[in-house]
Amino acid sequence: MEFGRIIISETAANSVNPQDVINSNISVINLMREEKIDDDLIHEDALMSYYLDYYTSQYTEGNFAQFVYNSKWNKELNELIEEGLQLLGAEKHLELFQQQSKKVSLISSVKREKFFKGKLEGVNPIRDLLNNDVFFEIEENLVQLNAAFLKSHPDTTILSVDDMFATLEEFIGHEIKRE
Repeated sequence: MEFGRIIISETAANSVNPQDVINSNISVINLMREEKIDDDLIHEDALMSYYLDYYTSQYTEGNFAQFVYNSKWNKELNELIEEGLQLLGAEKHLELFQQQSKKVSLISSVKREKFFKGKLEGVNPIRDLLNNDVFFEIEENLVQLNAAFLKSHPDTTILSVDDMFATLEEFIGHEIKRE
């Protein structure tokens, strides 16, 4: 049985920082995973937001090459990100992601494997080929769009931390250890 809700804490929902909303969703997903809940049972839009945040933070920290390197260019992940960018209405980011994906697909599998086995730092022509600073010039704010998406989602429930735990414990069928 799928957990049909996206849960956000009241504190995060009331925060002026949109990243707090995203982080609240991430915390719930991480907690569910710690409790051995399969990803197939987690709300797909909650997961999509989770991975969109991964993409955004990887790109922000180390450009596109870092995302490719750390994600090992995972097909399912890329599809989720593409779908997410469409859902958020981030058309310019979607266009960039598709252009960048085309670049990756033009790199031979041998060169790609070498890229994954090597270091990202230092002399790295593939990294330099993949990096694209256009991301930083796009006026669509992925963090704000992602947070707004979560907050306005019809399946989103905003709860106190205690109620969040109670709801998850009910779904899991046992008490969750709290730190």
